[in-house]
Amino acid sequence: MGHKSNPRIAVYSQDSLGLGHLRRTITIGRHFLEQVPGSRILLFADSPVAPFFQLPEGMDHVKLPSIRKVTAGQWEASRLHLPITDIQPLRIALLHEGLLKYQPDLVLVDHMPGGAQGELLPALRTLKMAHPNCCLILGLREILDAQEAIQRVWTQDGAYEAIARYYDGILIYGKREIFDTEKTYRLPAPPQGIHYCGYVASQGPLQPAQKVRESLGVPADKKFVVVSAGGGGDGHLVMRTYLQALRYLGSRADFATVMATGVNAPGDLYQELEAASQRLPIRLVQYLDDSLSAIAASDLAVCMAGYNTLAEALKWKKKVLAIPRVGPSAEQRLRVELFKERGLIDVTYPEELSAEKLAERIIEDLQRTDYPASDRDFDTNGGIEAAVHLAEFIAKKAVGAHV
Repeated sequence: MGHKSNPRIAVYSQDSLGLGHLRRTITIGRHFLEQVPGSRILLFADSPVAPFFQLPEGMDHVKLPSIRKVTAGQWEASRLHLPITDIQPLRIALLHEGLLKYQPDLVLVDHMPGGAQGELLPALRTLKMAHPNCCLILGLREILDAQEAIQRVWTQDGAYEAIARYYDGILIYGKREIFDTEKTYRLPAPPQGIHYCGYVASQGPLQPAQKVRESLGVPADKKFVVVSAGGGGDGHLVMRTYLQALRYLGSRADFATVMATGVNAPGDLYQELEAASQRLPIRLVQYLDDSLSAIAASDLAVCMAGYNTLAEALKWKKKVLAIPRVGPSAEQRLRVELFKERGLIDVTYPEELSAEKLAERIIEDLQRTDYPASDRDFDTNGGIEAAVHLAEFIAKKAVGAHV
């Protein structure tokens, strides 16, 4: 493997519901390609929307058959409608052969040390033997799930064992001051250490707010609310309740709304919402071409509490009314509690969601000027930081620092 001057990176990204992991890894990859000219990145992704993503020059992807989590540690095929026992060997083979033939200098594994249901372990085992100089790095979102859920599943899946046996370093996409990921999940320290990078948020470029508002048909004199549910796999509750809230407000709804149902939202949901939004001051779209610019141009974002959405809204100092996902993971609920305590966002919980409550909260939030609070610990340069660390990991391995 003599390609240290033009390093090859492989990324494993498992993302069944939304776009979060995929967007985060592409953002980090883009920064790496800028920092290390001549490098190449191969993404092993299973998100159903992976083929539609714009990848930067120098990056390509292998699409694994999509699977989704039913509950902690339980999975099913989301597209092929085959038993998981048929899908699993196929994914294992694609990962094993793909990684071995690609001969990466570094593998960045997102979120799951052994892959979904341990599917990466055979590849990691062979890779370590065939290419001992390949650097294995685990990249983790700051909050994974409830502490006990992760400790149980990671022990069952052999994730802790995989970290101890195979990994050279861990990157955490967050700040220790906000959430101590290492301590919460009892992460074993690998040889090249655990590094907190800050929050990974796409760095722009933004379109001017006026241009965004014009393109979405938002009048210049109106306040502007963006409603989104990330990939849209499970945002129907938020969307239906929002439309009922507009109806409840009647003439008090003197603001413009753009609602993005999300690329993963079922088609019949879009039709249902379209019918329900007739004669309401709202524009419905399947997805926003540039959701970053839309949120940056808004007066309020009403959204679920996904990592990317919150990191990007807060990067541009935007007001967010966050509604955490019901399940299967406790991650969003934990994040909104932390962020609310720090005065960064406003929150309403799904179990207390009603048209009346949401309506009053929107009116109130549009008037408020006391949030987001400025927070020195909240840093959104995580993508740049992570790319710097990856380049350092490769350099250290190249000089044989890791003997």
